[in-house]
Amino acid sequence: MSEQSAKAEAVAEAPAMPARLVVASSPHIRSEESIPKIMWTVFFCLLPACAVGVSVFGVRAAVLLAVSVATAVVTEAIWQKLTGRHVTVHDGSAAVTGLLLAMVCGAGTPVYVVMVGAIFAILIAKQMFGGLGMNIWNPALAARAFLQVSFPVEINAGWPAPKWTIGESPLFDPRHYTTAEQAAAAGKALPWGVDCVTGATALHEAKEGVKGLIGLSPDLWIGSVPGCIGETSAIALILGGLFLIYKRYVRWEVPAAFFLTIAVLAVVLPMKTYGAGGTVAYTWDYGPLLHLAAGGAMIGGFFMLTDMVTSPLTVKGQVIYAIGAGVLVMLIRSFGGYPEGVCYSILIMNTLVPLIDRVVKPKVYGTAPGAEKGAA
Repeated sequence: MSEQSAKAEAVAEAPAMPARLVVASSPHIRSEESIPKIMWTVFFCLLPACAVGVSVFGVRAAVLLAVSVATAVVTEAIWQKLTGRHVTVHDGSAAVTGLLLAMVCGAGTPVYVVMVGAIFAILIAKQMFGGLGMNIWNPALAARAFLQVSFPVEINAGWPAPKWTIGESPLFDPRHYTTAEQAAAAGKALPWGVDCVTGATALHEAKEGVKGLIGLSPDLWIGSVPGCIGETSAIALILGGLFLIYKRYVRWEVPAAFFLTIAVLAVVLPMKTYGAGGTVAYTWDYGPLLHLAAGGAMIGGFFMLTDMVTSPLTVKGQVIYAIGAGVLVMLIRSFGGYPEGVCYSILIMNTLVPLIDRVVKPKVYGTAPGAEKGAA
């Protein structure tokens, strides 16, 4: 046997050694985090606010939440099947979109309206841009704005009155409520599962010039007030948002900048109110607590402004983005005829994200300031 053959035979008989080096393409820095893990964490962080909404507004709220989530998931699965793409509904992004959409609708919204909104959110606001990671606007908010324009009567016809309350507030004036008997006398009917409706959300009352410390009402913070299903409970949304910050899925600077901007402008800017006979007045009676607890400030600050896809890349850019959204919210609330402004302010700032990213560029590691510009 030759020396070469002996070496070959020895190598063949030697026990296999475990691989010490794995050569693969980037990324080389790996993490246990994944899109499904992040999305499903966000989904479960929204559930406390949903639970309060169901407790306050009844079974109809649960039906709308379930229908919206199911419609969003099924729509995405069907579209991806028809277009020959890998079905990715397991990642939770469609479920989060459906849940957020229902949370920013009232419990009196017709089921078909929510279904149309969920289809629009997935097909138009998400898939038409290329799917997850390619969309320009937050899909749930884009769908909510679409519904506001397309179904204004169904969206704003009436807000179901809460089934239980804790404190006393001008919001619970019986004169604002329409019972089933009153609706029948007027030739109308209340939505299924609703005992009575009211047009008196907290921000609507402020626009009407109703006085009172409604910003300090415990019902406003717990969530037993007329309003959207998942927006009314500020405390539940805060708890969910803080958990996302703890998990580092959300940077604390973004909601902090948003809330601080709203609070400061609530002190500085007067609110334009409309009284009896169409009279217009400006008042500073409504402070930061009302603007932070009422409407979509909490859900917008914690769960929509922080959307990884539609927010700027850098921390500095995200802070500018959050401040801009806060300014727009208060301008709409203070001087506009529409009592709320979170949805449109975030969509406008979503549109400006490419500009913010272009102006606020991250520093290239290992280069002197301005070096990358000179290299270009």
